[in-house]
Amino acid sequence: QVQLVESGGGLVQPGGSLRLSCLVSGFSFRFDTYVVSWYRQASGKERELVANIRVVGGKFYDSESVRDRFTISKEAAKNTVFLQMNDLKPEDTAVYYCHARQRAGSDHWGQGTQVTVSS
Repeated sequence: QVQLVESGGGLVQPGGSLRLSCLVSGFSFRFDTYVVSWYRQASGKERELVANIRVVGGKFYDSESVRDRFTISKEAAKNTVFLQMNDLKPEDTAVYYCHARQRAGSDHWGQGTQVTVSS
C-alpha cells in the first residue's frame, strides 16, 4: 500500500522555524521515485508548489516566495523528504502536502499537515 505520511506541522510565531517530514512507503524510494514535492494550500486559495527534489541526483526547485527561507532535502536511507522552514511568516500559513511521482508516472499525495504562523 502506497503511503505518504507528513509530520512536523504546528503553530509557530512569526520568525520561527518548523521542519516537515514526508515518509514514503509502499514503493522503492530510491529506484521507483522520480521526484518528491511539497505543495501548500491556504484557505480559499489554490494549491501551489513550494519546492521539489529529484530522488536521483538531488536537483531541486523552490518557489520565489520561499527562496532563502525554506530548504528541501532528502534522506534516502529513511525514505524521507524534509522541508526545513525558517523565518516563517503569517502568509506561510497553509496545509502542506507531500506529493510523489513515480518513474512510471503514478502520482501520490499525503493527507497534509497544518502549518499556522501567528503571534
